[in-house]
Amino acid sequence: MTDMTEQNRTTTPEGDQPVTTRKPTRRGGGDPAGRGRTTIADGVVEKIAGMAARDVLGVHAMGSGLSRTFGAVRDRVPGGSKSVTRGVKAEVGEVQTALDLEIVVDYGVSIGDVARDVRENVVAAVERMTGLEVVEVNIAVSDVKLPEEEEEEPEPRIQ
Repeated sequence: MTDMTEQNRTTTPEGDQPVTTRKPTRRGGGDPAGRGRTTIADGVVEKIAGMAARDVLGVHAMGSGLSRTFGAVRDRVPGGSKSVTRGVKAEVGEVQTALDLEIVVDYGVSIGDVARDVRENVVAAVERMTGLEVVEVNIAVSDVKLPEEEEEEPEPRIQ
């Protein structure tokens, strides 16, 4: 361990006795921002990506038909909330992340354009909020929402 102060020897103007002065140095050394480690859970990145993907025009829903059906049931349970991570899977490392998204697009939109916009929005949001490098965003389009289709929510059993 090193001494936390630096000693400098100087002499008095008469040159008789040496005088010792102490200069305090910064404790711990280095930039305070570099002390310690920050970890980001997969679920945090999934929430950010899910919100960013839903903001894109042409994205009707996230997840497969089965997960949306279970989600609709869960949303009806008192105290239940919409799952923003539905249809999103993230793998988070120390400095990089990769994402898989499953989306349902509205009928009539260009799937390629929607996928590009989703990628751009997700990459921008995740990198801005987490500082992680997004190395890939894989998008699976699992369905197209037709205008005449009803929402896939089960009928309530109690009326």
